Amino acid sequence: MLSFKLLLKAIIAGIALCSFLIASTAKGALWTITYPRPIDDSDARAQYPIALLKLALDKTGVNYELRPSDRILLTGKAMRQLKENREVNVVWSMTDTQREKELKPIRVPIAKGLIGLRVFVLNPVKKNKFDDVLSLTDMRKLIPVQGEEWPDTKILQANGFNVFTVPEFREAYDMIGQGKGDFFPRSVMEVDAELDVEGRRNNLFLEPSMALYYPTAMYYFVSSSNKTLAHLIETGLNRAIEDGSFDALFESTYAPILESLGVNDRKIFTLENPLLPAETPLSNSALWYKPQNESSQE
Repeated sequence: MLSFKLLLKAIIAGIALCSFLIASTAKGALWTITYPRPIDDSDARAQYPIALLKLALDKTGVNYELRPSDRILLTGKAMRQLKENREVNVVWSMTDTQREKELKPIRVPIAKGLIGLRVFVLNPVKKNKFDDVLSLTDMRKLIPVQGEEWPDTKILQANGFNVFTVPEFREAYDMIGQGKGDFFPRSVMEVDAELDVEGRRNNLFLEPSMALYYPTAMYYFVSSSNKTLAHLIETGLNRAIEDGSFDALFESTYAPILESLGVNDRKIFTLENPLLPAETPLSNSALWYKPQNESSQE
């Protein structure tokens, strides 16, 4: 009869072998990972999330194919399809408590919270309204335009804004172009690419001296049942953070944009975010970009 020590060694060796075989199988199998197809395949807003996802997956060593969904999926529809395990198996979007209940978030802010740093798209006829804005109280007298299903809408409403809502972002640009609402707050991640198209079409421009900031994160989300994919993406992101490649991609993508928008010269009003889940890793300063000119002045 085998001694207890020999039996224990055999069990440990067997477990190690099984773990090795499972890991080898995971690396050898082809993972087909589908994300929501953007409105335009050249959409600059999707380029960074896709590049970061590729970087993270490369860090894991898995064999994968990353491809867009067969049809265009805007965020609301993509999240519903993800919840039902249909069409897509990863979506990047701004987080809130409801989304984290329904889906599995990978709690690494993929753009260091820039999704919550908002500059203002204006119709020229509304420009004079901003001349007298000296405080957040003044700002609340103006009407922002936002999407019906966006977490931003609830955040702005919770902070005392009367929000004009539309189904999706292109309609928001049309409404601003028609003089509806006073301003369209857009993330510094998005606004340059959008104004290149929508701004010209609607004769809009960017307010030059102010911004809003609220703490929030854009995460990768997967189905609650897809824990293996969640683990792969989280592992890859953490490895990219550790070796500096995450920061390198972030800086190369967004440093020129932040500079061109003059973020450090803007007066930034800070809002509360009541939708921010308690698990948000706010204490890890390495994961966040912090604007230099924050002000909560009322």
